[in-house]
Amino acid sequence: MTIEIQIFHLPDFFALLNLISIYRQFVNIKSTNMSIYLDNAATTQLDREVFEAMTPYLLQNFGNPSSHHVHGRVVKNAIENARETIADLLNASPNEIVFTSGGTEADNTAILSSVRSHQIKHVITTPFEHHAVLHTLEALKNNGEIKLSFINIDSRGNLDINHLDNLLKNNTRSLVSVMHANNEIGNLNNIELIGEVCKSRGALFHSDTVQTMGHYRHDLSTLNAHFIAASAHKFHGPKGIGFIYCRDGIQLSQLLHGGSQERKQRAGTENIHGIIGLAKALEIAYRDIDGHRAYVQKLKNRMITKLQEQIGDVQFNGNSAIADKSLYTVLSASLPVNHASGDLLTYLDQNDISVSGGSACSTGSASHVLQAIGADTFRNTIRFSFSKFNTAEEIDYTVEKLSALYKAIAA
Repeated sequence: MTIEIQIFHLPDFFALLNLISIYRQFVNIKSTNMSIYLDNAATTQLDREVFEAMTPYLLQNFGNPSSHHVHGRVVKNAIENARETIADLLNASPNEIVFTSGGTEADNTAILSSVRSHQIKHVITTPFEHHAVLHTLEALKNNGEIKLSFINIDSRGNLDINHLDNLLKNNTRSLVSVMHANNEIGNLNNIELIGEVCKSRGALFHSDTVQTMGHYRHDLSTLNAHFIAASAHKFHGPKGIGFIYCRDGIQLSQLLHGGSQERKQRAGTENIHGIIGLAKALEIAYRDIDGHRAYVQKLKNRMITKLQEQIGDVQFNGNSAIADKSLYTVLSASLPVNHASGDLLTYLDQNDISVSGGSACSTGSASHVLQAIGADTFRNTIRFSFSKFNTAEEIDYTVEKLSALYKAIAA
């Protein structure tokens, strides 16, 4: 038997040892670091219960709900059961729930339906709405289809309800479009009061509830809203599915034309597994809503306290640090600028901490929300947004990383 021995050249051997050393260092670094997701206002982690509910409609129950055979009827029944589940949770009628691709389509549908089906010529909104609302309204204004007015706000982003009433009083029949909670600074708007003002002036009312659906209880039988927009991926459901609530008696204008799906209100083969996931996610959210809220509010309070203790010059934008005036999942922190620190978002990303500077839909551009409230846009703004999957240890680790950076700069 011949034994063959491979001889390494010394340079190759030392190069191999160096690669092994680098690999061991890499493995050690990655094993000691935490991977932290604090960008839940952008999207949330899919709940495992939701995934399990969706799976049969990806693998076994694959029929087209418009088909009249047994495979089609099975999924058609599942869609209608999901619609009933959502309607029951929101105290609405199933025929008032229309499935969409998400919040953007729902917002667009509400606004365009108001203008085209209800002859609305005047729309009142706020300067810090989501771009799904603002860009749609700006396009309609530029086309000469509407007059556009903005409600006065103060430096924290609080709405002047008296100004809203005056705008309604001095204009023809209007649409009011005001979000329930802002996706960047977390401000909660009193949509119950706004709804009452709209009712007294005969106005239509649309509210983007994308950030609050699944986090707060919505009773649509008492809320004076004609349109509500929601998106599943904001409350641990799948992406690409949402719904618009359209009050009974209010006509929708179709954005998509084709088949007769969604009672001829929204054409296109239904996103079956998405609809199942949406209903299941909302069901879980309502089941756990009180405990979830208490837990996440504790995390947010911990973040506020830790930032104040470890980074002296910290400010909070809007009402985001005021518990009863802000969405409990969002905290907008304004941190001091030091050019030696570079981009804080990049620094955190390099440390496996995912956050954003504002809305994920406007990454790379100046925040229209911060500009609207007159915030100091030269400071470093970070939006931390929390979920039930976050932990106190993650909050502590994130603040420690930020604190270490500022201490290193000051040294």
